[in-house]
Amino acid sequence: MAPSVLQNGGFVLGLVGAAALIAATVMNQWSVKDRQGDVVTSVYTYKGLWRDCETASSGFTECRPLYGLLGFSGVFQAVRALMIVGVVLGVLAAVISVFSLTCLTMNSMPDTTKAKMSLTAGIMFILGGVCGIAGASIYANQIVASFRVSTNINYGGGGGGGFGGNMQGGGLGGGIPRYTFGPALFVAWIGGGVLLIGGILKSLAFKGMVKDEKSHYPGVAYKPQSRAKTAQHSEEGKKDTNYV
Repeated sequence: MAPSVLQNGGFVLGLVGAAALIAATVMNQWSVKDRQGDVVTSVYTYKGLWRDCETASSGFTECRPLYGLLGFSGVFQAVRALMIVGVVLGVLAAVISVFSLTCLTMNSMPDTTKAKMSLTAGIMFILGGVCGIAGASIYANQIVASFRVSTNINYGGGGGGGFGGNMQGGGLGGGIPRYTFGPALFVAWIGGGVLLIGGILKSLAFKGMVKDEKSHYPGVAYKPQSRAKTAQHSEEGKKDTNYV
């Protein structure tokens, strides 16, 4: 496959993946309340990285911002940090990818520099995708742990866990509400995967661009003359000397 096709494909996928990570980071539906078996379903509760929200059946939504650093567990803060790092890497890689495109000529930039910039953008895309997938996976693991703990407590068991207060809350009849995966998790997983694919394509494009940039020195192929031609030339030389 041509390096330009790989480069352009990786650039487009990188843009899509970075946009998906940004959308997932700002979304509030990282975890949603599991309403299975809930008697009262007039209130829809969902939680994000930055706000906890409740939506009534009337359409009124009220959100509580999650400010501060000391009021949450280290795992929750790590998820925030991973998503922010993934977004920053994705955006920076997208900017670098614009200047590394071979179809654009800017200030007579040599193709070797563009190849190195393409590799740098590819590595940053891969790292950003890994950060996004890791952050969403850690959050999903905490949701699963909180769901099991809430189920055990509500149905006669016991235990503790969760996001240090962010995944817990009071419920009707003394029960602890259970939370399940929200849409933001799937957006983050998809965005991270798309970033990974885009980074791999950019890296493959670098390999092809380096091969194309190898200098080809003009050379003359040496072909030894046959014995018949050599003998003919020697005879013609003798005749010339005889005439002289």
